[in-house]
Order: sequence, then structure tokens, then C-alpha cells
Amino acid sequence: MSTAVLALSLGIALPSLAGEGHDHGDGPAAPSANGPQRLPDGSVFLPKPAQRQLGVRTLMTEEAQLPRSFELNGKVVMDPNAGGKVQPLNAGRIEPGPRGLPNPGQAVRKGEVLAYVVPSAAPIERSNQAAQLAELRAAKSLADKRVARLKELADTVPRKDIEAAESEAQSLAERIGAVGTGLSSREALVAPVSGVIASAHVVAGQVVDARELVFEIVDPSRLRIEALAFDAGLAANVGSASLAVGDKRVPIAFVGAARSLREQALPLAFRAEGQALAALAVGQPVRVFVQGKDKLKGIAVPVASLMKNPANQTIVWVKAAPERFEPRTVTVEPLDGVSVAVTSGLKAGDRVATQGATLINQVR
Repeated sequence: MSTAVLALSLGIALPSLAGEGHDHGDGPAAPSANGPQRLPDGSVFLPKPAQRQLGVRTLMTEEAQLPRSFELNGKVVMDPNAGGKVQPLNAGRIEPGPRGLPNPGQAVRKGEVLAYVVPSAAPIERSNQAAQLAELRAAKSLADKRVARLKELADTVPRKDIEAAESEAQSLAERIGAVGTGLSSREALVAPVSGVIASAHVVAGQVVDARELVFEIVDPSRLRIEALAFDAGLAANVGSASLAVGDKRVPIAFVGAARSLREQALPLAFRAEGQALAALAVGQPVRVFVQGKDKLKGIAVPVASLMKNPANQTIVWVKAAPERFEPRTVTVEPLDGVSVAVTSGLKAGDRVATQGATLINQVR
């Protein structure tokens, strides 16, 4: 009896042997040496084709004297010289203007009528005004007749009496016009400045109170930035300031500091101009980077180069060889919102990955 038949009859499983070249073994599959991979020392092997596919870009670092910067929390506010609020002086009902009620984002010109407010008055008040108007019209009729009689007797009546009667008739006419206008007039809400409608709070037929906010108008290219500094001495050390809008750095000019605290902080005002501000809205929180007059020695790198390692340390990827990137633990300080100042962990001449650093950090 053959060995195979004996094994089957006894229920003993014999190990099966694969042919030559077909033994897979129990170990893990060997990684491809031609693809991106994390090396045992923590560096990343990234072939040139993969670098082009991932869009990896590097920057040659240079050491320089950089201004010491401070990051402040701020918000966008309206420039008082390039924005305004529209509020009615009297309570009443809203009626559309010549072009209808404006929509948010609509461009308006200074002096343009945006809406009308029909004043609201109690019935007793309107009846009193109507009675006063009737009395004035009756008095005007008597004054006109008196003037006509005096003119017929011009030869015997002094000239001053005729002039007094004419003056009284004219005064009554003006009073009638004033009272009549008060009964039928409507208040025009005009744009105080040229710009765009930032917010609209009414619809046709809505009843509003006096001094209620109806429209807000801003100039998107002229805004103010208000930041809160908990160090009051920072106001005397402001050299320049900038604002990060997306991946762009927008310089802003320091206007001045308040002399009263708000929320235990000193408000600092900055003026911002330019088309890059079109993406900002009034009330939007922003980060303001104030550069002081003191200097520090460091290397400026883009914010996009900063990554985190498994130990939650801040690192950058340095190109050590044409196809090899090494992680470097660095210490950074804020600079201008788009770049940061690396104070330790890098040396001049290192090539730091700027674009594609996130993808390099994900290679395992």
C-alpha cells in the first residue's frame, strides 16, 4: 500500500509540498523597492516619478534676522469713513424705493433712495392734524378776502396795513403746506456712502421703529481690523502688521490703540485696503500678525511645510537626497500668517518640502 493511501486510512494529514519556486512561506510580502515607502530610520523614500505625480516642491532655506511677531485674535469691522448704517428717524411702514428693496451684495451709490418709510400716526393724532388743517384753510380764506378789500381801498388805507394783511395770508399758506406735508409725506431712506449692501433687515410692508437698523453698507475694498492685545505695551512696539487671507499675505496699517480696556484687553485698530479683502465679511474672526521692532535669528518657511509626527511634535520634511526625505523636529514662532520663523531644527541650505508635504507625511 502506498504512503498516500496509508495516510488517508489513518486520518493523518501530511504536509503538502509545493513545487520548486512556488513556496509562499508564512512571512509578509516584501514591499516594492520602486514605490514610496517609509524607511526603518523614519525617512521616506520617494522616487522621482512619484514626486512629480504628488507635486512635491522644495525651498532652499536661508537664515536671516526676522522680526519678532505676535499673533492676535481680531475681527473685521466697518470703516467709519467707507461704510454706514441706514436707520429711520420715525416709526412707520416700509415701502420699496425706485429700484425696489436692495438685496445683500447689491452695489449702491451715495444719495440713492433705498426705501421709504410711511410714518405711522394714531387716529386721534391724524384727526387733530386734519382739524388744524381745516382751521388754517378757513383763516387763509378770510385773510385773502381781507387783502382783496384792502387793495380796493388802497387810496384810503395805509400801505402798511395792506402789507401786514398780505404777510398774514402768506404765513397761513406756508402753515397749510407744512401741516399737509406732515399728513401725506414719507421719509426717504438714502445711502450715506457708496458701496455694497452688507445686510438688509426689512421686507415690503414691514413696520419698523425709529432708529431701527434697516440696511448696512460697506466698501469691500476698505475695511478695518480690530485686534485685542492683552499686553498693553504691544501698542508702542508695533512695527508692521499683516493679515492672512487664504494663502495670501495682506499688509495692514496700524491706525492706533484705544485708551480703554475691553474684556481686559486693549483694542488695536488696523486699516486694510485692497481687492484681496473681498473675501472678508464684517464681523468675521481673523488672525492678525503684528511684527514688533525686535529681531530674532531664524529661517522663514511656509506654514504649509509644518507637519505633526506620531509624537505630536512639529516637523518639516527636508530633502536629504534626490529621492529621500528626512523629518526634522523644529521649533517655530509666528511671522506673518503665511510663513513662520524656525528658530531651531534647521540650518541654512536645507531644502524643505513646501508643496506636497502632507502627502510625504502620509507615506507608510
